[in-house]
Amino acid sequence: MTIDRAVMMFAGLLVLVSLALGYAYSPYWYLLAAFVGLNLMQASITGFCPAAMIFKRLGFKPGAAFK
Repeated sequence: MTIDRAVMMFAGLLVLVSLALGYAYSPYWYLLAAFVGLNLMQASITGFCPAAMIFKRLGFKPGAAFK
């Protein structure tokens, strides 16, 4: 799995978890989904993504977006 796919998988997982927690417990959990979306937009513009840096240190192969 490449870093790009790992970042997308992690972001999708966080959004789904945030939606489930927001539905079950508190609407404040929806802020996590908003944060993930904003971070994805920021990463697409600047190329800086903390999750990509973590996956790189874990030994994931670089992809097209995060090298």
